[in-house]
Amino acid sequence: MHLIIFGAPGVGKGTQAKIISKILMLKHISTGDILREEIKKNSEVGLKAKSYTEKGELVPDDIMGEMVKHAISSPEAANGFILDGYPRSVNQVNILNKILNELGISDIQIITLDADEEVLVERLTSRRQCSNCQSIVNLKSIEGENVCPVCGKENTLVKRKDDEEYVIRNRFQVYKETTKPVLDEYKNEYPILKITATKSIEEVTEDILQKISKQN
Repeated sequence: MHLIIFGAPGVGKGTQAKIISKILMLKHISTGDILREEIKKNSEVGLKAKSYTEKGELVPDDIMGEMVKHAISSPEAANGFILDGYPRSVNQVNILNKILNELGISDIQIITLDADEEVLVERLTSRRQCSNCQSIVNLKSIEGENVCPVCGKENTLVKRKDDEEYVIRNRFQVYKETTKPVLDEYKNEYPILKITATKSIEEVTEDILQKISKQN
């Protein structure tokens, strides 16, 4: 089974990808994770990527494509994968299509997690990070604003810069301009499973699994 998961910032695609990968015994391929992994291993492609990240530059699409290909063709992905955070542009779609053709993979299913932008903005702007244990919490899910529910420390919950509303709005705009056209590329190629992501984590997981089972 081979899945690609899409969704706007804060919609929970990383969380769902991790859960689904464990339930279905698929390799969870997150571009952020594999980038850090290849750099840590000092692999050939990791060293290429490092030369860009050290300068604060985006890693070029062709290098990211190499890393994705390594992950997809690894023994851990023999049972399939769920691809999270890639592709994010039409150019990356073309690169991934070439990789999948080379590896003979055609049974792709697309999962899209949908939620109203205002709901997601409210969710993200309510996030706080504990300066002591680094846990991420949402103010709406805890009793007090000044106590971390994980480590119990007081006055440690701070708002990250990337959770400021203007930053979040900009991320949504980037998503609309670059990632949504990707779905247009796929809509006539693969099944697209649309999931409402405003439910609880458990309910969203169940909806995903039910729709996947109907396709298989």
